[in-house]
Amino acid sequence: MLQGPYGSPDRDRPLLRLPFSSFIVGTVLLPLTGLIACLFISLLYHLEDATYTHCHVSNYLPSISSAISLVPERYIWRCCIGLHSAPRYLMAGAYFSFYRARFATRLPELLLSGLALLFSLAENTGLLLLTYVSSTETYSVHKHAFMVFIGSSLVHMLVTCRLWQVIRRHYVNPEETTSYRWKLRLFLFNISCCLAAAYFFRRHNTFCEAGVYTLFALFEYLVVFSNMAFHLTAFWDFGSQEVTVATPPEDKRY
Repeated sequence: MLQGPYGSPDRDRPLLRLPFSSFIVGTVLLPLTGLIACLFISLLYHLEDATYTHCHVSNYLPSISSAISLVPERYIWRCCIGLHSAPRYLMAGAYFSFYRARFATRLPELLLSGLALLFSLAENTGLLLLTYVSSTETYSVHKHAFMVFIGSSLVHMLVTCRLWQVIRRHYVNPEETTSYRWKLRLFLFNISCCLAAAYFFRRHNTFCEAGVYTLFALFEYLVVFSNMAFHLTAFWDFGSQEVTVATPPEDKRY
């Protein structure tokens, strides 16, 4: 790597500086655009294969697992999630540092902060696993990865809402109040959609009624979209911050 003269001020300038708000929006847009593209291609070109179930009844929307298991949808989804996963891990670390600074003297909230970090990492790891092991390849692995993703997502949302309830109670900041309110709304909406999706999935497998799997798929979309919106609330949490890539200062030599 070419470097400027020793002591040059250019050497100490950041290599990259990006507003955290742009970083967050870009991170969420990757899976959002990838999922919309996969659903659109599946509906347009692979409707019969994407909506096929063991019940052999009429369905009109593919499940997400079906939509991301076909070609080229599989590769679009894997590319988007692969690019999105590293920033998500970075955001998990950023939130943990944020909570530690806020709750330095509050042990219960510090423990919840560690729990939020753990389930955030598990959520992203489950998403990666269900993405790269499709339902048509190894169904059991895909199913359990999906369960890890959904379970970790719900616990992470619940713990996050509790932490932000405490923040709102002790800090007067309009952006943080707005963030908490939207987090709570999206969590309640997400868990309601999870319950509805589980109900229609079970009903489809039990009674094999036409169109019921379509209702399951619709609520599954809402679960994923509300999950993305929940993570987008980081826009208010870190809107004034920046993501910076810089070279470390050289060690002094004697």
